Amino acid sequence: MMEVRRYIASDHDVVWDLHNVALNEVGAHAGSGPWDDDLHRIEAVYIEAGGEFYVGVIDGRIVAMGALKRLTDDRVEICRMRVHPDHQRRGLGTRILSTLEERAKELGFRTLTLETTAGQVAAIRMYTKAGYEEVARGRKLGFEVLAFEKRI
Repeated sequence: MMEVRRYIASDHDVVWDLHNVALNEVGAHAGSGPWDDDLHRIEAVYIEAGGEFYVGVIDGRIVAMGALKRLTDDRVEICRMRVHPDHQRRGLGTRILSTLEERAKELGFRTLTLETTAGQVAAIRMYTKAGYEEVARGRKLGFEVLAFEKRI
């Protein structure tokens, strides 16, 4: 059973490793750059700015994560969704997603947005099943990116 809890500063190194391992596994890693600076300032970028950052823990080990990044008073971005490759296809991503959605409601957000690369077929399937609708496509950091949205 996975416990979902709020990120704490001592999680940093494990969260950073999980981010890299998960993106490498699906071929969606853009390499190191300023686009990942938020992961070195999670408290400021997510929690203190009116969003959230959760980790999923099994047997004391962080195996999943996801965040809410406040965009406006009623709009929030779901981002940094990751599940360790050894724990994928067990519903952990769906559990993180539903926990983030509940927290978004509590915080008063009405529209959820997110992006994922076109190659992350399992993630796209999960988002679509959860009621997200594709609203745009584009390119970022060399990847085809799909944007999704859901009203809550």
